[in-house]
This record gives sequence, structure tokens and C-alpha cells, in this order.
Amino acid sequence: MRLHYDVAVRKGLFSLSGSALLDWRHDGRQYEARLEASGLVGSRAQRSTGRITPEGLAPAYFSDKSRSEQATHFDRANGRLVFSNNRPDAPIETGMQDRLSVLLQLSALVAGQPAKYPPGTQLALPTAGTREADTWVFAVEGEEDLALPGGNVRALKLQRLPRRDYDQKVEVWLAPRMDYLPVRLRLTNPNGDTVDNRWSSTDKG
Repeated sequence: MRLHYDVAVRKGLFSLSGSALLDWRHDGRQYEARLEASGLVGSRAQRSTGRITPEGLAPAYFSDKSRSEQATHFDRANGRLVFSNNRPDAPIETGMQDRLSVLLQLSALVAGQPAKYPPGTQLALPTAGTREADTWVFAVEGEEDLALPGGNVRALKLQRLPRRDYDQKVEVWLAPRMDYLPVRLRLTNPNGDTVDNRWSSTDKG
């Protein structure tokens, strides 16, 4: 499945627009996800690959490429994360995701048992980037009606609760009628810059 998004970026006093594509594919055992943004100042691509387990996604590799590419290897045999930029290794925690798979893991968790996640519920997911790992805590805020480029959609909003001053704020809206896949994703940096991805269309393979 491919989800297309219109992207609006606010950087200081400047506003930019572009597009993004979330490509999600799996065979029931292995998965690959790719999120690529273009049409902005440069492009950025994130990719996550791994296994599908009874507990959800188990990433094996995560990469993030803008000007250069950095990657994280999930060395599960030795229980550690290995970063390509020579940062110190970090332990792999139970259920650990990467910064792309965490969105799809949220989708899978909520889709599997929607009644388990009423407003006020919090989900804690260990999440690895390309430099470090941390626990991301998402709060379920409730359903909202969104007017998106692809049409009007009712979606469940979850928000990552920043724990430190430099943490990125992450807001994600999951649409029940679209298998709880993310129809909107808004990232806010500590300096106020934002990237807002809003669903415009879907291609199904």
C-alpha cells in the first residue's frame, strides 16, 4: 500500500510545500516501509525493514538519508543497536521500534484492539533513531474530523509527550476506515519549525 501526502513545512518565517510517499509492504513474515519526502529544499528518505512477529514489528535495519545517510542495525543476536556513525552501542529493549516503524506499530496495536485505547490511554514504545534510543510515550487524545487533500476523514489522534526540552513533538492521526494507517503526521521541533504531512491519496497493490 502506498499513501501519498501533501507536505507543508514552516521554517522560521518561511513556508514551503512538497509531497511525501509512505510505501508499506509485507508478506506476513517480513516487512519493508519507506517514507520519502520531495519537492522541498532537498529530499529525505527513511527506510525500515524487519520481521512481523506475534508482538508486532521487529525492525532489523533503519536508515535516514537527507544530505548523507545514517543507519541503525538491530543486532538481536547480541541484544544491541549498532549505529553507523560510531555512536556507542545501545541495548535493544523489548518491543523496540525505529522512528518509522513506530508509526506502523501504533497502527497495528490500535487496529488489533481499538477498545483498549480510549482517550487518556498512554502507550510507551522504546524507539531507536540513528544516534540514540529512547522511550517514546504516546497519549491517545480522541477522534477528530479532518479535512484533508484526499477528503474528509475521521481519525484517532495520538501525541508523543516530549520528556526533555529538545524532544521533537510528534502528532499522528490514525484512520479507522483505512486500517488505522496514519492519514496525518505533524512533527514540531523545539524551535517551533513544523512539518505537516496530510493524506491526499492511496494506491493499493
